[in-house]
Amino acid sequence: MLVENVMTKELEEVLEHVDTEDPVALVVWNDEVNTFDWVIKSLVEICGHTSEQAEQSAWIIHYKGKYAVKKGTRKKLNPMREGLVDRGIGATVESTGD
Repeated sequence: MLVENVMTKELEEVLEHVDTEDPVALVVWNDEVNTFDWVIKSLVEICGHTSEQAEQSAWIIHYKGKYAVKKGTRKKLNPMREGLVDRGIGATVESTGD
């Protein structure tokens, strides 16, 4: 019974920590170097977007200068940011302020 109580308490603490982690956004920045096709291909391959989502995101990035293409945790989004940066695409992970 003691082991079960300890495990339950540890699980509750882990779930509480996950729920309170600050949400962040993966922001992609416009530039004068990368083509639409390259950005779209990268969003599909790295971020798991559909081609339609990626194309819409690319247009928003183009006209607005930046766009939050994905929201989640730093742990999930940092590898995506690194993948985009490795392809020469400007990307940051930023707090959403939520």
